[in-house]
Amino acid sequence: MIRAHKIRLHPTKEQHVYLAKAAGVARFVWNWALAEWNRQYEAGEKPTALKLKKHFNEIRREQFPWTWEVTKNASDQPFLDLGKAFTAFFEGKACHPKLKSKKRSKPSFYLANDQFELGDHRMWVPKLGWVNMAENLRFAGKVTSARITKTADWWFVSIQVEMPDEIPVKKSAAVGIDVGLNHLATLSTGEGVENQAFLKTALGKLRRANKRLHRRKPGSNNREQARRQVARLHYRITCLREDALQKLTTRLADSYGIVGVETLNLKGLLKNRRLARSFSDASLGALRRLLEAKVAQRGGQVIKVGRFFPGSQNLSLLRVDMGRHDAQRPGVYLSESLMSVLSISARSGSQCRSECAAGSLTLDRAHRSSRHRYWLGRWRKLGCGRGVRPKRPTGLEAPTSEAATTKDLEGDACIRFPTLIGAAIMGCTNECVLVHSLSLTLHL
Repeated sequence: MIRAHKIRLHPTKEQHVYLAKAAGVARFVWNWALAEWNRQYEAGEKPTALKLKKHFNEIRREQFPWTWEVTKNASDQPFLDLGKAFTAFFEGKACHPKLKSKKRSKPSFYLANDQFELGDHRMWVPKLGWVNMAENLRFAGKVTSARITKTADWWFVSIQVEMPDEIPVKKSAAVGIDVGLNHLATLSTGEGVENQAFLKTALGKLRRANKRLHRRKPGSNNREQARRQVARLHYRITCLREDALQKLTTRLADSYGIVGVETLNLKGLLKNRRLARSFSDASLGALRRLLEAKVAQRGGQVIKVGRFFPGSQNLSLLRVDMGRHDAQRPGVYLSESLMSVLSISARSGSQCRSECAAGSLTLDRAHRSSRHRYWLGRWRKLGCGRGVRPKRPTGLEAPTSEAATTKDLEGDACIRFPTLIGAAIMGCTNECVLVHSLSLTLHL
């Protein structure tokens, strides 16, 4: 397993100049290699990264002597990166590589594991010396490589470390998650995570900073200072959002082994001009991506539920037959036909009420939807639910009905029809739906 630790650097003014030169050399070599690749390809040749690197080294000392002022990795690695980029392009996984701009591209360069050294709150870079780091490396293992980048006015180093795979501890707990804008995440347990909307909160400061930037004379020092202030504001918003997402996903991955989430069409949502900024600020795609990576790393599983599944609206009619009271299973047992359907008064309604023989229950719409994902994820993990083909019983004909039993769940039969989803939403706070010969017994 390879993990990366991103650490902020504190270089001096002279070291700032060196880092900028190294990033500039890496950008120049990339652009030169891309232009040469396109020229050879149009001429009918078959260019490769190694051929381009060999040709560049032949003319480097005469035509580009200033590239020797920085570490050799700054001029060697762009050829390998370009080769990987074209490989991904030919496989249909990425777009055609583009030229890097001095103003719009992110300054960065690569360092191999034999080209730098780590010390106490510092790292050694060839032809530069020791550079102060904000903290020491957190991970213990074999250091494979590092990449130095610049964001806003600050330089960072991302150090990759090869670590032994940890033995995951399997957790039986499961949870369903419904994401949105009012609440960033609503769990099936009833917990709601607030959407802090960091961009919306800082929008006033950002607008004033942008006005100040465009009022400055182009090319002046005042305009450069205003540009740096805008960049720092954007970086602060990014850090706040990433910190909230990292803490939330880590807590969920440490607590649950099965997580049911919704698959959203984020590209389509971002086309809505009224909600595009809110969806971008919530960063729902990053939330799902981090959750999938962390849950898989800890030995869990993320169950994706289709976005067209009517999680907050579909609720089948329930029929509960006579059940016998059991002292070992305390609770209220319903002994009559339950024919109540959740009243969805409005699609945007935040509350809906369910009346039954045992009383009333008020559930938030997002909470109902998250409970749907909880039960769907749990049944799919156990081999139940729609889309799972039942096993053929030995010596018997294969079951043909939707309600055929397929797998034993905690000693009781698990049947396959969507009524159970409604039962879970109707208020089974103990999250227990027991099925005996198609006769449901719910205890609240």
